[in-house]
Amino acid sequence: MDEVIKVENVTKIYRLYDKPMDRLKEALLPVKKKRYREHYALNGVSFNVKKGETVGIIGTNGSGKSTMLKIITGVLNQTEGTVSIDGRISALLELGAGFNSEYTGIENIFLNGTMTGFSKEEINARLPEILKFADIGDFVYQPVKTYSSGMLVRLAFAVSINIDPEILIVDEALSVGDVFFQAKCFKKFEDFKKEGKTILFVSHDLSSVQKYCDRVVLLNKGDKLAEGNPKDMVNLYKKVLVNHLEETTLSNDDNPALRGKKEESVTIEGAGEWKSHFTLNPNVIEYGNKEAELIDFAIVDEEGMLTGTIEKGTSFSVKSKVLFHQEIQNPIFTLTFKDIHGTAITGTNSMYEKAEIGIAKAGEIYVATFTQEMNLQGGEYLVSMSCTGYADGEFTVYHRLYDVLNLTVISDKDTVGYFDMNSICTVEKAEA
Repeated sequence: MDEVIKVENVTKIYRLYDKPMDRLKEALLPVKKKRYREHYALNGVSFNVKKGETVGIIGTNGSGKSTMLKIITGVLNQTEGTVSIDGRISALLELGAGFNSEYTGIENIFLNGTMTGFSKEEINARLPEILKFADIGDFVYQPVKTYSSGMLVRLAFAVSINIDPEILIVDEALSVGDVFFQAKCFKKFEDFKKEGKTILFVSHDLSSVQKYCDRVVLLNKGDKLAEGNPKDMVNLYKKVLVNHLEETTLSNDDNPALRGKKEESVTIEGAGEWKSHFTLNPNVIEYGNKEAELIDFAIVDEEGMLTGTIEKGTSFSVKSKVLFHQEIQNPIFTLTFKDIHGTAITGTNSMYEKAEIGIAKAGEIYVATFTQEMNLQGGEYLVSMSCTGYADGEFTVYHRLYDVLNLTVISDKDTVGYFDMNSICTVEKAEA
């Protein structure tokens, strides 16, 4: 296949000044003194995209993904290296950024189409499809400054997606508008793939990356970390997310719901605290009398790796490590999953799972391990955990952490609702 995008040793350096005055002094003073620090947004990155391929670029915030797309589309100039493009590009970057707020929607359609290289006649031919896709009614004849943010991105997406490009470049733009418009966007994206269009795709939605991409480039802090098939790159990205590229496993068997053994039998090979490998919620809600304290916790995939990203249909565990400051009879270890709107989706505890430990003495540490199959739909969830119990017959919260961890579920097949019931569907022709 022909290569339609060639990126060779691309570097982008930004000059960072401590004070605005330093920039002015450097420009005006005859003696040139370096008054800035260099920040490498990209550092010698190379990769190619072949005609008809869908290639994903993934990485944490600040890894250089959007900078790379802006260089490829000509929005930014690279400091070093070369970029070659063979084909007409449509880029879905910052949707609506090229619109004139004083112009009507119709006028902005022609403005954007002209900037992309289309004649007035060509835009007119595509206008009905653009208006149908955007579906904003008579607002298309009103100034864009009167639009809601949702209407603006609908129109911008409709313009970008319906000009029949040879190369489509997408940066986090497939989740705009309401759920019905998102479904329409993904349908159009799939149509592009079926037509053999070339697609360069940046997203934090790892489910979409695995579903649509033929190949994935992983960036980390401006460097190209790796390139390969989507599954391998997503697994490597999971390690980057927890700041642990070396293989991280738990030495104990993760199958029982609660081990009920002292901390001496539970260690992490080559690592420190479990929670140090996760991004914790800075606004976590925490309370309790601290007679028992949650001192560590983790999410563990079926390979034993600490990660906040779990693939749908696989087994995973959530661990909580509790230090007892007082002797407590039958402590209860809990686990809850919520959606990003705060709705509790599911949860359990060691009492429900019949994993009681009797008396926990002061100074002892216990580890609760909840192991289950991931049947939640692809998306983002929040994990809460606690240690509770009954003191003198009264329900007591010893330590509770609400929404302390983020859990991302990767899925290439979602059904309706929160859970997948793993249905098996057969369709047969009935006898006449």
